[in-house]
Amino acid sequence: MSIDLQQDFFALFGLPRRFELDEGALETAFHDLQGEVHPDRYAHFPDADKRRAMQWATRVNEGFRTLRKPLGRAMYLLELAGIDPALETNTAMSPEFLMEQMEWREAVDEARTAGEVEELEHLHQRLRQHGREMLATLHEAFDERQDLEAAAETVRRLMFLEKLQHQIDDALEALES
Repeated sequence: MSIDLQQDFFALFGLPRRFELDEGALETAFHDLQGEVHPDRYAHFPDADKRRAMQWATRVNEGFRTLRKPLGRAMYLLELAGIDPALETNTAMSPEFLMEQMEWREAVDEARTAGEVEELEHLHQRLRQHGREMLATLHEAFDERQDLEAAAETVRRLMFLEKLQHQIDDALEALES
């Protein structure tokens, strides 16, 4: 068994290069590959073969981690297309989105300060629903319209939502301890 370390993760797992993917097929391909390249299978081989097996296993694990989560998969698709979503530098968002973010943060801060666990859980649910809607937008941008700029914009927005989700999780954890 040998893996071409230069192929993209979609090719590695035998999947089409799309945002929407068959998670079951990814899981199956991952387990199959992992079984083939696991370093323990090469324990009795020469050191060069052991190192190669370690590289293969690392590549398979990295690919699985990247593709199994929608946000990571979206960022990877943009990278493959040569699009830098400029996550660190491109913070230009629509005023409506920025206002919405401020409102979300204020609601989280107010609920945390007041110790309102139920309100935080409600915000958590609303945020998850909003995230699902944005994932549908990503699917459309990538797979139906091939609009990479819209996809990059949606990725930036999802990163804001993910950060806010973590803030809610942290607030809930602090209140429950």
